[in-house]
Amino acid sequence: MKKISFTFILIFGFQYLSAQETFTRKDSLHGGLRPERTCFDILHYDLNVKINPEEKSIVGFNDITFKVIENSDKIQLDLFENMKIDSIVLNSKKLNYTREFNAVFINFSSTLPQSSEEQKIRFYYSGNPLISKHAPWDGGFVYNKDANGKDWIGVAVQGTGASLWYPCKDSQTDEPDFGTTIKVAVPNGLMNVSNGRFTGSKDLKNGYTRWDWEVKNPINNYDITINIGDYVHFGENYKGIDLDYYVLRENEANAKFQFEQVKPMMDCFQSKFGTYPFTDDGYKLVETSYLGMEHQSAVAYGNKYKNGYQGHDLSGTGVGLSFDYIIIHESGHEWFGNSITSKDIADMWIHEGFTMYTEAVYIECLYGYEKAMKYINGMKQNVSFDKPIIGQYNVNNEGSGDMYPKGALMLNTLRHVINDDVKWWKILLNYSNTFYHQIIDTETVISFFNQESGMNLTPIFNQYLRYAGIPFLEIKRNKNNFEYRWITDVKDFGMPVDIKLNGEEIRLNPTTAWQKMNFKTNKKSKIEILKNEFFINDIVYFNN
Repeated sequence: MKKISFTFILIFGFQYLSAQETFTRKDSLHGGLRPERTCFDILHYDLNVKINPEEKSIVGFNDITFKVIENSDKIQLDLFENMKIDSIVLNSKKLNYTREFNAVFINFSSTLPQSSEEQKIRFYYSGNPLISKHAPWDGGFVYNKDANGKDWIGVAVQGTGASLWYPCKDSQTDEPDFGTTIKVAVPNGLMNVSNGRFTGSKDLKNGYTRWDWEVKNPINNYDITINIGDYVHFGENYKGIDLDYYVLRENEANAKFQFEQVKPMMDCFQSKFGTYPFTDDGYKLVETSYLGMEHQSAVAYGNKYKNGYQGHDLSGTGVGLSFDYIIIHESGHEWFGNSITSKDIADMWIHEGFTMYTEAVYIECLYGYEKAMKYINGMKQNVSFDKPIIGQYNVNNEGSGDMYPKGALMLNTLRHVINDDVKWWKILLNYSNTFYHQIIDTETVISFFNQESGMNLTPIFNQYLRYAGIPFLEIKRNKNNFEYRWITDVKDFGMPVDIKLNGEEIRLNPTTAWQKMNFKTNKKSKIEILKNEFFINDIVYFNN
């Protein structure tokens, strides 16, 4: 291949051309951290609502318990502007508030001092929450009917914001330290399933029954959920973990067969990532009319009891049809996303890259390394290279959807860069245990992997996360030797890579400067770059 062709590939492999995204005051109110948000810490939510399926309405209140960590006479909570605030009460006294877009600024009559003492406000509200057009990719309520014509309702809000249906501090930086209680009244004959443990139901004598649930662990705002339907329940205790399943009545037999995949998944993930993070709250799969969502301890399942992703293999290799994608992927989020949470959705690769990687881990546990490598490399076809997978901070902005396959392929690359599987699995286990139930950012992840590996992996993380492209290995074949280098967006980039030279596996340590291959070569020497182990572009050409 001639050099002019190489330049063509380089330009179109790395250039990121798009209109600069613009953000508004509304975006910064949702995603930003101003003093009105950072001055207090959420301790507990006690959500008590009634849902009317016919009117598609909600009415109720949220008791929000918090402590003040910086003196303040004002705090920011959030509720979408289409929802009505009925009143906000502290110690039986109504509080004044102002609204700006979806932000609610609550004013206190005097400064609340920093204190370990708990404060509690009751936030009364009502209205018709947004209805999703394409859940779970857009946020809102999902209204459907089951085969018997009964109401079947769910909600998915990741990215859009939990405050579209209940008042909260709608930021991933703060989870209720002492859990959440969720009490939902629905028409008699229906059941509501939410996160955590079922604590009882109560006939309200007005045509509604209230279903009460309790979450003991911290929980992301977007994970708090409702699932309303004519559900049947079955389950068992498996090696100390309560497995509970709520499915439509007509699907009980299918579910009992398909959900058997949960057991080998639990065995695999606990061996690789540590104990299931929410044993106190149990593990549930709840059937939904939308595809799925990682709602903590109440995973939404809508894959219609098929293996693959809606019956298809995202990897295009056939391996993806050996498991139910939604069971494995959404449950993987219990470790990566629900237990370990990103501070800002700009860092959502911390959720999605690691969780897509759990799919390959599951395959390796059950079917071996070669099948896992076949599967994860099949995901290369889904990488668009459209923009970086880290978004803009403080404006509620996610990066590229490449955070899924590209993030997982980056982790597979790191595994082979480290080149020691005993160490690799130890690092993943330590990562999961070290940041158990914590909220972290990209810098924290990079620092941890650097420390645990004993290597400087920062340039590698930066190239894959902060730029649209991936490393480009250029190998120039001269008369009597080979030369090689990386071409990257990151300056002074270095990453080892394995090749086969005449069938013998060799590790190179390229940088962005040309290096000569210190091995005996000739014109007939054959080079194979092990691209199943390293997610890179490459070109080998003669230098005439």
